[in-house]
Amino acid sequence: MFRHRILIALLVCTIWPAVGSAQGKGPVRVSSDVSYEYLARWDVARLNTILTVDTPKFSGVPVTYTPARTAALLYRVTYSSVVPERGNKPITATGLLAVPEEHDKMPPMVSYQHGTVYGKRQVPSFPEQSPETQLMIAQFAGQGHVLIGADYFGMGLSTEPEGYMVKASHQQATYDMLIASRAVLDHMNLATSRLSIAGWSQGGFVTMAFLEKLESAGVPVAAAATASAPVDVFVALNGFLNFPRSNDATWVNSLFILSAFAFENYYAVPGLARSVISDSYYDVARKAYERQPFNAADVPADLHKLLKPDYFDAQYFAASAYGRLVAQTQAYRWIIKTPVRNYYGETDEAISTGLGRLAMTYQQAIGAGNGKVEAVSTGPTSHRGTFATAVPQWKAWFDKP
Repeated sequence: MFRHRILIALLVCTIWPAVGSAQGKGPVRVSSDVSYEYLARWDVARLNTILTVDTPKFSGVPVTYTPARTAALLYRVTYSSVVPERGNKPITATGLLAVPEEHDKMPPMVSYQHGTVYGKRQVPSFPEQSPETQLMIAQFAGQGHVLIGADYFGMGLSTEPEGYMVKASHQQATYDMLIASRAVLDHMNLATSRLSIAGWSQGGFVTMAFLEKLESAGVPVAAAATASAPVDVFVALNGFLNFPRSNDATWVNSLFILSAFAFENYYAVPGLARSVISDSYYDVARKAYERQPFNAADVPADLHKLLKPDYFDAQYFAASAYGRLVAQTQAYRWIIKTPVRNYYGETDEAISTGLGRLAMTYQQAIGAGNGKVEAVSTGPTSHRGTFATAVPQWKAWFDKP
């Protein structure tokens, strides 16, 4: 027993001096492409408050989470990346690294991909402004997992326009964040074991796109999980345009605004957003995309007011420049090798049950069926409720040997 305690003490001493050295001293340069800076230490009491008080307020549903057992040390990682859609233009991006204060010798790693947000800094590397990231820190870093999360291009400290639902850029941001985080952890003398990935809403799409890139690059992934994932944006937007449901969210207008402007910028199609959005609302929509001050009440929830009338003709939408780009924005049509679980809510106001089950349906339709993808219902849950309910199920699944 005495020798065992000495070994533990020596192990802690070899790991934590490097980690602690970054606290309060500004950015630490790891390489010419990667640096990190200490943000905060969130103690166990704060993490458990997130689990028991803050998240229920955010999600509107009561969920039992595994209590945190260790504090989390939070860092912002800054790294170099490129924009594939712009000829691999070099840019700088940011993301979060959350390291459990107490952990196994080689803790598991989880990469979290965040959902749609309306503030430029409501992203992982600004965790005080991101309730969804707070839940992931509390449930995973608070339980001994290393947690990472990319701020997508144009978010966080990035100076680019937002690359909303721009697939290759999402893949690049998350992949390069993983590489950068591993470089930072190596600088801290901390190695991780298995990698799992997860995401909610927009982040569910990004998670599946990220998985496609990881599998293509031969990077092992133990498991991938999503909640409310729009794995096929053409399916999602057609639903709102041509087959609306009585419970469709009033905020789905933002999906058209953000994607139209992002596609115009990243795919270099001048005037694309103006061709989609009604003239009366173009200026306020542009302000919303650019995160300039605007009155949200000035953006109509009624899509028939927000969008040009032609887009309610399914054939016109499919043949339009915007529709053709939307049709390419999918993240499930390859032979998936990694175990995947797509969680969906049966009363989700943004993602239909058919869309929530689509990846599984597609994979099972291939010959005798690819059984790697499973769709899991969280019951009659809302968009936020699906996420809040899925997170502890993600953790239980990721923790299985």
